[in-house]
Amino acid sequence: MKLKLRESIDKIKTFSRVFVERPRFAMVIAIVLSLAGVRAIKNLPISQYPQLTPPQISVGYSYPGANGQEILKTIATPIEDEINGVDDMLYMSSDSSNDGNYSLDVSFDVDSNSDMDLVKVQNRLQQAEAKLPAETKALGGRVRLESPDFLGFFALSSPDGSMSCLELSDYAYGKIQPVLLRVPGVGDATIYGPKLSVRVWLDPNRLAALGINS
Repeated sequence: MKLKLRESIDKIKTFSRVFVERPRFAMVIAIVLSLAGVRAIKNLPISQYPQLTPPQISVGYSYPGANGQEILKTIATPIEDEINGVDDMLYMSSDSSNDGNYSLDVSFDVDSNSDMDLVKVQNRLQQAEAKLPAETKALGGRVRLESPDFLGFFALSSPDGSMSCLELSDYAYGKIQPVLLRVPGVGDATIYGPKLSVRVWLDPNRLAALGINS
């Protein structure tokens, strides 16, 4: 047994000595293997790799003029009561903000089918929409399949100062976000900034004179 082990060690030493004594040859072999690996990256199958990130369904609704407490009572409670306990669900987290927006993230088991998870959530939402405020139902909801991981960030700037931060944010909403949402594989594109808005002041006396209800 010891003799066979010694013979194996001697063979390994002989093989290694070839590269130790010929460093240029070893460098060429390493470069060739590296180039072959880089070229093979695009052709490597990924269907057999396990899914590591749980599928996540994102739900969003709006209730104009409502605060966080009102959204919690009128939107969050009926939706979460219906979605809670859906098949293969792991956990869910929600946010009721004071700007009238409600968001819910539902995470499912890693081995579940993401397309079926989306259908399950949509079916539960149809049952909950009957309990939502009329303003919320008129605006409709948003249901998307997305990953909880961020793919990347980028920032806009105006080097010459011709555009303000508000104008850049509004430009991102109108020109950049729609294009990113059309990219295959992108679940959502979030803009961290407000939109431009217009406030209109109406004269009640003038409206009454024209027979228009304010």
